[in-house]
Amino acid sequence: MKILFIQPYPTEGASARYRVEQYVPYLEKNGIKCVIRSFVSTKFYKILYKKELYFKKILYFIQSSIQRFFDIFLAIRSDLIFIHLEAFPLGPPFLEYIFAKVLHKKIIYDLDDAIYIGSTSSANNFLKYLKCPSKIKKIIKISSHVIACNEYLANYAEKYNNNVTVIHTSVDTDKFKPINREKKENIVIGWIGSHSTAKYLSELKDVFFELSAKYKFTIKVIGAGEGCDFEILGVNVVQLDWSLKDEIAHFQSFDIGVYPLPEDEWTKGKTGFKTIQYMSIGIPCVVSDVGANRDIIKDGINGYLARTKEEWIEKISKLIDDAGLREKIGFAGRKTAEERYSLKINIPKFISIFKSFSIAKNESKKYNYD
Repeated sequence: MKILFIQPYPTEGASARYRVEQYVPYLEKNGIKCVIRSFVSTKFYKILYKKELYFKKILYFIQSSIQRFFDIFLAIRSDLIFIHLEAFPLGPPFLEYIFAKVLHKKIIYDLDDAIYIGSTSSANNFLKYLKCPSKIKKIIKISSHVIACNEYLANYAEKYNNNVTVIHTSVDTDKFKPINREKKENIVIGWIGSHSTAKYLSELKDVFFELSAKYKFTIKVIGAGEGCDFEILGVNVVQLDWSLKDEIAHFQSFDIGVYPLPEDEWTKGKTGFKTIQYMSIGIPCVVSDVGANRDIIKDGINGYLARTKEEWIEKISKLIDDAGLREKIGFAGRKTAEERYSLKINIPKFISIFKSFSIAKNESKKYNYD
């Protein structure tokens, strides 16, 4: 049997990697053929969030649009359509309607961001007038099943669909794993993200400036993009580009992870995945006391939650001061990641949804989750 996976981004996009592509080998082990179609190509993705380059972006967009319409023919030959976020970035859900109402295909819809609010990258701000965030509830209504990354998004989806399952974004704990750490004087406090979340780092500038009066440490910022200026007087700041091949090594180079976020409707829909990645590596993290972080972190046990500048300073200070505490918190975080958010834990949940549509050739067949 064949499933057509529709996603907005290529492998370089984190949600495509972790919400779709890492599951594909396990589906194929169970006799399910998977076809993945991304709207944005790898070449397009490299310039998508750069300012200007509009003519080149338009050419790539036209090319991507033509290819997306050819996906209708792939849908005809597929037994099930899996849509991550949306089939087309602009306008109403016309492709989703073609899949569901014209081709009569069942749709599994995957929601891992509060995109129904309507948010556009500052590099492509003009597109906000062409987007149609209200289409998300329409896609949810015509879908046969909805997967949400957290309870907040599940509650939203349940207003329009009765078949909703929460599957947290999973981490492969066989790849994201701790390394032996040598004791060192200069602690590395790290952050990995993208251009869209780099702006939240600014709330920690005063925190790090005050900490620098007492401690020696390095701030490592990965993936913030060329527009991020995170210089802090008296603090050694290292900014590096993100790359797929170096992602895990960058996480492993940190002694402490930070994850600042504001409390708003958008962040309530975030999966808290950066927190989970820090924990899987076995490093202690201090994260904003918002959204999914509150469900993931038990404050002072497997990580720290912070709301005020004083709390950020206090909790980061504890971890800088005490290598034993860093190890203890990191170990507890790793255990949480393995028990609740690992790929091994969530594979059966994921595959069982496909099984519920009777796409397996033999209903009594035992599914292979290894």
